[in-house]
Amino acid sequence: MSAIWAADPDGGWRPLRLAGFPAEASLHDLVATAPQMLPLAGAPRLTVLGREVRLGAGYADLLAVESSGRLVIIEVKLAGNAEARRAVVAQVLSYAGYLQGLDPAQLESLVLSGDLEGGSVLELAQADAQAPEVDPAAFGEGLARSLAEGSFRLVFVLDSVPDELVQVAGYLQCVTDKIDIDLVAVTAYDLEGSQVVVPQRIEPGSRPPRLTTAQASARQAGTQFQGAGEFHAAISGAPAGQADMLQRGCDWAESLERDGLARLVTSRGNSGIVSLLPRLADGTRGLVAIYRDIKSAYVMFSRTVFERRAPQSLPAVEAALGSRLTSTRTLPDELLGALTAAYREAARHPDTGISPLGAITVT
Repeated sequence: MSAIWAADPDGGWRPLRLAGFPAEASLHDLVATAPQMLPLAGAPRLTVLGREVRLGAGYADLLAVESSGRLVIIEVKLAGNAEARRAVVAQVLSYAGYLQGLDPAQLESLVLSGDLEGGSVLELAQADAQAPEVDPAAFGEGLARSLAEGSFRLVFVLDSVPDELVQVAGYLQCVTDKIDIDLVAVTAYDLEGSQVVVPQRIEPGSRPPRLTTAQASARQAGTQFQGAGEFHAAISGAPAGQADMLQRGCDWAESLERDGLARLVTSRGNSGIVSLLPRLADGTRGLVAIYRDIKSAYVMFSRTVFERRAPQSLPAVEAALGSRLTSTRTLPDELLGALTAAYREAARHPDTGISPLGAITVT
């Protein structure tokens, strides 16, 4: 995304500073209070029905409805969250699967009773001053049809949309006409102490019915470069605080490669995300990946690879991290030392599909 520029008092122009979101709750609150800011396909008007709505075994961030009666499931994630890729799709599809087959009365009594406060979905939609006038008969028919057919709108709101999510959304949109999928990236800027947000709709990845050999090869390989040279170039454009962490991670990864414990590959995605992938010495997927996107920097951990190749090192890494393996935005010495030990352990255990502890691992 291009930078946002503002005029200064002297008549010059300067780019606004990226502010980011301190936590997912901040982005969640923004969407809940101003759902009309989302640039959705077809520009529907949304009425939020509930927040943290229990749908089966999970909780949807937001459940909304269009003026046509179609239900909208909204999930909010920060790109640094490990669930911002494939896991979030599984979450939303499970929510859609729970809703499909309910009737409007069951939706109101079983799902939204605490949010409607004795009213109805129709009354809430009619009370929304920003929504167009709602025809009761058409709205009721649309809501019943949406539930019966599972024809929902699925909306993913992130601060940065990973390429993997773009491709998965494109596939789902290609194979079914029952759902519409919207990917929205919301970028926050600082303007003299005030926050400015810029929402942008990201088109799901196009899915041709048949790939050429060149297209198939490109999809398999992506835009990848051997070594860390491309990643060094990405670090040079990062803000100071992010650049320090990225450089620290890059130096550590290069030390792994010098010691024969890793093979470095840099991946550059279409949405501005550049990642350094310290693969294991045998060329298979590594224990971590270091990411630099348009406004943040973070390290992601692969728990499945840890469990298969470095299970003895896992407790020490989690202790240094202070939590279960997900992601981190800092790389203290203790954590880097534990990760180096994990790569050494992984080098001793070939990828046989059976962990050193004897458990069969399926990936």
